[in-house]
Amino acid sequence: MPAASTKPSASTPRGKRPKAGIHYTVSVKRPASHLFEVVLVVDAPATRQKLSLPVWIPGSYLVREFSQHLQNLRATQGREAVRLKQLDKHTWMAEGVQPGKPLKVSCEVYAFDASVRTAYLDVTRGFFNPTATCLRVHGREDEPCTLTLERGTSPDGWQAATALKPQRCDADGFGRYLASHYDELADSPVELGVFWSGEFTVRGVPHRFVVSGTGAWFDGDRLLADTRKIVETQMAFWHGPDGKPPFDRYLFMLFASGTGYGGLEHRYSTALICQRNDLPRKPTSGEPSLPKEPKVGDGYTTLLGLISHEYFHTWNVKRLRPAEFARYDYGRENYTELLWFFEGFTSYYDDLFLRRAGLVDDATYLKLFAKSLNQVLQTPGRHIQSLAQASYDAWVKYYRVGENTPNATVSYYTKGALLALCIDQTLRQKHGSTLDEVMRALWARCGDGPLKESDVRAVLQQLSGGKAFNPLLDQWIHGRNDLPVDELLKGSGVKVSTAPAPLAQRLGLRVQEQNGIVTVKTVLRGGAADEAGLAAGDEWLGVELPPAKRGQASEAWRVNELKDLELYLHGRSSLTALVSRDKQLLRLPMSWPAPAKVVRLAVDQEATVRAWLNG
Repeated sequence: MPAASTKPSASTPRGKRPKAGIHYTVSVKRPASHLFEVVLVVDAPATRQKLSLPVWIPGSYLVREFSQHLQNLRATQGREAVRLKQLDKHTWMAEGVQPGKPLKVSCEVYAFDASVRTAYLDVTRGFFNPTATCLRVHGREDEPCTLTLERGTSPDGWQAATALKPQRCDADGFGRYLASHYDELADSPVELGVFWSGEFTVRGVPHRFVVSGTGAWFDGDRLLADTRKIVETQMAFWHGPDGKPPFDRYLFMLFASGTGYGGLEHRYSTALICQRNDLPRKPTSGEPSLPKEPKVGDGYTTLLGLISHEYFHTWNVKRLRPAEFARYDYGRENYTELLWFFEGFTSYYDDLFLRRAGLVDDATYLKLFAKSLNQVLQTPGRHIQSLAQASYDAWVKYYRVGENTPNATVSYYTKGALLALCIDQTLRQKHGSTLDEVMRALWARCGDGPLKESDVRAVLQQLSGGKAFNPLLDQWIHGRNDLPVDELLKGSGVKVSTAPAPLAQRLGLRVQEQNGIVTVKTVLRGGAADEAGLAAGDEWLGVELPPAKRGQASEAWRVNELKDLELYLHGRSSLTALVSRDKQLLRLPMSWPAPAKVVRLAVDQEATVRAWLNG
């Protein structure tokens, strides 16, 4: 099935864009019931007009079946009903359409997913991605369309925010917006509700930040100032001291929730979720001022890293993008082997830009990078799938998380970031170049267009003066061995050391501890727990221990927390785990593992480290 172009039709002369003939209206129908009403009007429909709702949203590689939330779908021309024949799970054909008369298609969309990927509506806020609400008009994807946001039954004081260009809107943002084509509409989420709003301008580009779910304690000025530093640093990275970015507006939409976290990139905006406790807070009366910089490892630093990550995507994946994404197919999976570049390299730069923007210091950055390094080293699946395979299988492995995921695949985010470091440091230490230069050369080479692995190889060959990178990339991208991170970090002036690993890692387990109950969530391949036969879902009840000394009695203890094991073991090298599995009690002998280590990074040669971190 052909998908909409990511650009307006090449046959449309600049400045003579045709008048929009496709119109969407989304209104708040029943917030308490989580229902939007969506109306589509096609001015000049085909006699047999095909319509479909996407099954996925670009940037999130999982078929999400948005049509499951669509209900009461109906079509009319004037007062006459038009038959809608369903062709598959997300596609319909309007049959017997009269030429020259507008076709009206209306439906309700159930919206109760608070993530950044679908749609949400209740009495506190609303949010939607058009991929979850707006039917695609087949054969008309490249034409301009309008989106009208109506208040409907929304509570008093609600506002609307989207990156689409307004045509006729009120002061609160409700009204009509214009999209150049369906792809632009699909790529433009909408936030509704009562939200904090702030703005700044960099290089002539207005940036707006809206935040919902906050209270009077929220320090919006600090968030805005820190975000501006990230924006300025990234614009200088891509375009030098005076260059213009390839967009004329940008919108950050952040929902502060009780427990959520995540982000999704768009060409002119990003949708973000963080925990309320992650937000910066104003000091109360009489309270000493908060520290000027966020503390190492705190939620605010994590939030800034997320903002940096999604903003970098404005160039790297939304414009410079995989060749396979030149035209999105909204009706099926879109496969690529390049997510290690578009997500992994973005993950390398997100925290690095915090350091370059002065938002974290050298030590903090190295701790953040060490976290990524340890996550990869604790994933047995890194020896099962290459980065290219993990990228291709994202649809069925990375985004379908289960108890065996760490054993079956590796994150192209974290290992992709390690790959970026390896390329960066190899260029710096052996070829007098940098990954920064690679990224800018790829932008000059491919720009707002598709990229292939061969483009990456060509630029690396150019900057390194030969083909030395080809065998390395064969190993690093398409192989399954560990990357030479330690060696390259040491060459960059970083001290690499180890420290004792947490007990769960030593045992090869991931567990949930709640109300005195230890439940196994994941058993990592090749660890002590795997060798003993523990399984996901087991409830670890207790342990039996052999006598500590000759003549002493054996022992049996209840386990309420994993750390209890170290107390009970007391120098012994074996135990028997007592577990409950499917209401059966099992005794599983286990050998106590040798001490495991985690990697720690610190500055060793300050000048060398700063030459890298400063770019």
